[in-house]
Amino acid sequence: MSHAETLYHRVVVWLLFLILALPLAATLIYALATEWGATILPNGFTLKWMVELWSDPRFLQALWHSLLVCFGSLVLALVLILPLMFVIAYYFPRLDALMNVLILLPFAVPPVVSSVGLMQLYSAPPLALTGTPWILIGCYFTIALPFIYRAISNNMQAINLRDLMDAAHLLGASTWKAALLVVLPNLRKGGMIAVLLSFSFLIGEFVFANLLVGSRYETLQVYLYNMRNGSGHFTSALVISYFLVVLVVTWIANYLNKEKG
Repeated sequence: MSHAETLYHRVVVWLLFLILALPLAATLIYALATEWGATILPNGFTLKWMVELWSDPRFLQALWHSLLVCFGSLVLALVLILPLMFVIAYYFPRLDALMNVLILLPFAVPPVVSSVGLMQLYSAPPLALTGTPWILIGCYFTIALPFIYRAISNNMQAINLRDLMDAAHLLGASTWKAALLVVLPNLRKGGMIAVLLSFSFLIGEFVFANLLVGSRYETLQVYLYNMRNGSGHFTSALVISYFLVVLVVTWIANYLNKEKG
């Protein structure tokens, strides 16, 4: 590839990046603007809306609720799905095609329909879970499964699972010792990708959170919905803070991935 072609590709990439970042940049400017009405540029800039948002105990509680539910469902999904994936990949590889169909079933039913069914099932004893974080963790667990299964399955195929296990057996390791000490560390990148994809999707989920728990266990998206009639500057600050949280979590995950790599 010539220097001119390389330069052209870089220019195209930067132009696409600027186009995609333009709505977010406009939201950021509005979140920092004192007033922005009939003029092209704001009349001034202030941190008032950001300070007001991050000083609101209700916002901090909603953020904590979202993080707790998201990470709780991801930990549950990883703990349950990793052993199952190992057993399928190593002992029953023919079941992989069936699993690919089963993990897509949660996307076959619209969230509104699922929510109505869940409310009927879990609104009365013995499992009265509606309005609690537990029902959200269960729902988010099913949503995260396709992301986690697909990412880790691709990682397992890339590391040649059976060859690794055979080599570990030749060195005297048992099956489960080899799985924990040899296979699991090699799945770290796939697991990290799965967690980041799932987290970015789950923290923005609204339908299940609004219908199943609402304001009784207010999450970030429900808080944003409840504040929709307030100041546009405040709402813009909330949207920017949402993207900032996702960015910080992604940066921490990538940093830890590099440190261990």
